[in-house]
Amino acid sequence: MAVPLTNHLTSLSTPRPYSAATEHAFLTAAGTGTLPLPLLSLYLSQDRIYAAHAYPRFLGQLLTHIPFSSQHPPDSPEERFHGEIVDVLSGALQNVRREVAMFAEVEKRYDLPRFAQWRERKATRDYTAEMARVGALGSLEDGLVFLWAMERVYLDAWSYVKSLLPNATTGTGPALPAIQQLVENWTCPEFVHFVETLEGLVNRLPIAPGSAAYVRAEEIWARVVELEEAFWPVGGEQLTTLSI
Repeated sequence: MAVPLTNHLTSLSTPRPYSAATEHAFLTAAGTGTLPLPLLSLYLSQDRIYAAHAYPRFLGQLLTHIPFSSQHPPDSPEERFHGEIVDVLSGALQNVRREVAMFAEVEKRYDLPRFAQWRERKATRDYTAEMARVGALGSLEDGLVFLWAMERVYLDAWSYVKSLLPNATTGTGPALPAIQQLVENWTCPEFVHFVETLEGLVNRLPIAPGSAAYVRAEEIWARVVELEEAFWPVGGEQLTTLSI
């Protein structure tokens, strides 16, 4: 029996280690309660750009790539599979809109430095540009692999933060209450189920080992790991990314 594509991808040794994206210093500081509020604000301002602008556009591009055909009867496997993809992508769009609203709520509830004061980071531009490129020029298979890869890395990253929280002393840092809410959101059962659903879709795609699509999937996985690592800001950036 062939190894599922997602199992193969997560087993790869990528140019940048997977842990560089999922156990970044930003995440360690978040989980231990030592993350400065301005650095958290900077990160969330960038994540909002990703979620409010790039992610919905990417989902829309994927929808245009679904190969609907009147030659597929309503009860055909192709029609059912394409319908499942629509359901997952439309659910993802609803979820990301709720997430954008959560950013505003977190900013206000925890009195974070205003998101509007930060410039867009190069890492953010790189990430959103790659999403736009894959969405416009890639196949449906490429796009779904990219979507799953993003969400899988994100889940693992915040699960790492969650694993550290029991060792954080209550009141260690002012960002800790906000971090706890973010962890609850990005490790909740609903998000885990979403990532698992995406994984199931990807593993049902017609991507044969050794094919061009298989090689592209490997490249996409490695690229997402790179982009995710760069997306986490490093200490000191909050002093250099202020809007002029």
